[in-house]
Amino acid sequence: MAELCRKNARLPVGCVIMASGLARRFGSNKLLADFGGRPLLCRALEVTATPALAARVVVTRSAEVKALCDAQAVPCLLHSLPGRNDTVQLGLEALLEQCPNLAGCIFLPGDQPLLQRETLEALIAAFAQTQKETERAIFRLGARAAHGPDTVVGSPVLFGCGYFPTLRTLPEGKGGSVVLKAHPEQVQIVYAQRREELLDADTPEALEELSAIAAQWYFPDRRGKGTSWLPCQVSCH
Repeated sequence: MAELCRKNARLPVGCVIMASGLARRFGSNKLLADFGGRPLLCRALEVTATPALAARVVVTRSAEVKALCDAQAVPCLLHSLPGRNDTVQLGLEALLEQCPNLAGCIFLPGDQPLLQRETLEALIAAFAQTQKETERAIFRLGARAAHGPDTVVGSPVLFGCGYFPTLRTLPEGKGGSVVLKAHPEQVQIVYAQRREELLDADTPEALEELSAIAAQWYFPDRRGKGTSWLPCQVSCH
């Protein structure tokens, strides 16, 4: 892999960027669809370009996605296996090969373009502040509902290393939700600043709505000139 495991963290955390979906509802490879003039997947690459992560890997069945990641020197695993469990297993094992001492692993969908890097770092910081039984900790992203006191939960999710054996042997077609359902008492919520960060681009219409929201978050830079709506650390042209 082009990126080396960062070993300076007390509790090193890796990230699997999930990019193996078939996008049946979207009608084409949504991760390559235009979002702000770049492929949608670029947002996930930008968000995960943080020293808070010890390592990251994109797991995909798309040669085009693999080429995009290679061009950006982002580790990417190309495979042809059918199940969500395969993506989880392959990604986790790839990270453990680079960082055998991983204390936790985040699973992040590649189609949540409004997710902020600061939010991801807050998830990692919450895990790092766990006082005991870190290996059994689970943190997932949540947000306050638009109306009422309820909490909306979603992705990404961070699993402590105690769940790695289960994540490597999930039932066919299943993902991390198996662990979440089996251990609800261990799940802690980290709240996003904006609930829109949890939204994904399942359809072209949803992507249009997310693009409109992104346009509303546009802000000028300190020189008074226009800049992108979010800080960009990875060029994905």
